[in-house]
Amino acid sequence: MTYRTTFAPKSLIAALATLIAAGLAGSAWAAGKPEKEDLKFGFIKLTDMAPLAVAAEKGFFEDEGLFVQLEAQANWKVVMDRVVNGELDGSHMLAPAPLAASIGFGTKADIVTAFSMGFNGNAITISNDIWKQMKPNVPMDGGKPVHPIKADALKPVVDKYKTEGKPFNMAMTFPAGSHNLKLRYWLAAGGINPGYYAPPQDISGQVNADALLSVTPPPQMPATLESGTIFGYCVGEPWNQQAVFKGIGVPVITDEELWKDTPEKVFGVTKAWADKYPNTYLAVTKALIRASIWLDAENNKNRKEAIEMLSQKQYVGADVEVLAASMNGSFEYEKGDKRSLPDFNTFFRHGASYPSYGSAVWYLTQLRRWGMINEAKPDNWYLETAKNVYRPDIYLAAAKELVAEGKAKAEDFPADTAIKPSQNFFIDKVPFDANKPNDYLAKFAIGLKGKQTVSGGKVVD
Repeated sequence: MTYRTTFAPKSLIAALATLIAAGLAGSAWAAGKPEKEDLKFGFIKLTDMAPLAVAAEKGFFEDEGLFVQLEAQANWKVVMDRVVNGELDGSHMLAPAPLAASIGFGTKADIVTAFSMGFNGNAITISNDIWKQMKPNVPMDGGKPVHPIKADALKPVVDKYKTEGKPFNMAMTFPAGSHNLKLRYWLAAGGINPGYYAPPQDISGQVNADALLSVTPPPQMPATLESGTIFGYCVGEPWNQQAVFKGIGVPVITDEELWKDTPEKVFGVTKAWADKYPNTYLAVTKALIRASIWLDAENNKNRKEAIEMLSQKQYVGADVEVLAASMNGSFEYEKGDKRSLPDFNTFFRHGASYPSYGSAVWYLTQLRRWGMINEAKPDNWYLETAKNVYRPDIYLAAAKELVAEGKAKAEDFPADTAIKPSQNFFIDKVPFDANKPNDYLAKFAIGLKGKQTVSGGKVVD
C-alpha cells in the first residue's frame, strides 16, 4: 500500500518510538479499560459518516467494551456546539472545523482529532441552466466534456451576472468547512473571487466577492438548487448524485479531481474529553480504524453491504442506487456520463484514516487565504497549530494495539509523521509545501498573502 500525501516507508513501531521520544505519545495511550463505556456520537447524513455506522453495526465498538449511540445532527454548527457543551462525546466533523475552533473563528474551543474519516467524497454541482450557459466554454472530446472541468468555464457566466447587477449565489455547508474552502479554491483557480472574511466585524465571507457563498445544510442542497435560490453548491455525497437522479443539476468536478486524496472529515472530541478518558479515546480510535479497514478491504468487497447499511433512515437514508452511484468506484456527471473514479470514497487505503499534519497545514493556509485568519502568521505557527489539534500519536498507538491483536497489519499503516517537501496534486498545479505555508500563499493571484488583512471592506497591505 502506498501513501501519496504525507508518508514515508518506516516501520509502525519506529514511528511510534519517534513520537514517544518527542513527548507526543506518553503512557496515557496504553491499553486499559475504558473509563467511560456509554457514549453518544453525532454525525451529519453524508456517506463519509460510514466508519461510525460500520463500527456500530459490525460490533467493533462493542469489541472495545464501548456502547455507542449514534445520532444524526441538524447541521455542522449544532455538531460543534453539542461536542463543546458535552451533549455529544464526539462527532463526525469537517476536517478544518477543529482547526478553526482552535484559533477562535466561529466557536472558540480546543478540539482534537486522532482519526480522519476518509479522503474525497465531495463534488461541486451547478444548476441545469448554469450548466447550459457554461458548457460552450468547456473543452470537449468525442462529444463529452474533458475533465477536470475548471472554473474558467464558469467565469464568463459569473461576469455576465455581475455586469447585469445580479448576484451569483452558491452554497456550501459551513464557513469553517472543507466544502467552503474547496469551492473557494476551485472558483479562485478560474479567476472568480469568492470573497473574504473580516472577523469579527464581517463574517459573511462576501467582501469583494464575484460569487456569493452562503450556508445550506447538506440534505437541503438539492431542494435549494431546484428552487432557484442558489446556482450551485459544494457538498458531500449523496447530495450531488441526488441532483443527477432528480434531473435538477450537473456535478462538474469532484474534490478528487480538485486535490487528489483530500482529507474531508475527521472524528473530533474536546481536548478535555480526550485527557479525561484516554483509554476510551484509544478504544474509539481502534474501532474506527477497523471500520475504515473493513470499508476498503479487498478492492471494496464490502461496499454493497455498507451501502445497504447507510441507506437506513437512521444513517444517511438515501436510496441504495443513489449511494451506489459514487461509493462503488464510479461517478455520474451529466445524466448518462458515468466515469470511473475508484478512489472517490476512500476510507483507509493511501493513509485515508491517518490525521496528517500536512493536511492540517493546508487547511490553515486556506483559512488564512480567505481572511478567517486575518493577520500574518510565521511559518512555524502553522505546524504548531496543526500539532495542537491533529493527534497521530493516538492513531499510531491504536494501530499498534490492533497489529498486536492480529486485527490489522503493520505494513498497512502510515509510519512517518514527517511532512513531504512538496505536493502537486491540485487542479491549478500550484505546488504545496507544508514547510513553507507563506511562500505557498504568495503564489495565488486571488487571496491574502504576506501582511495583508481585510479591513473596511477591502484588502489592505
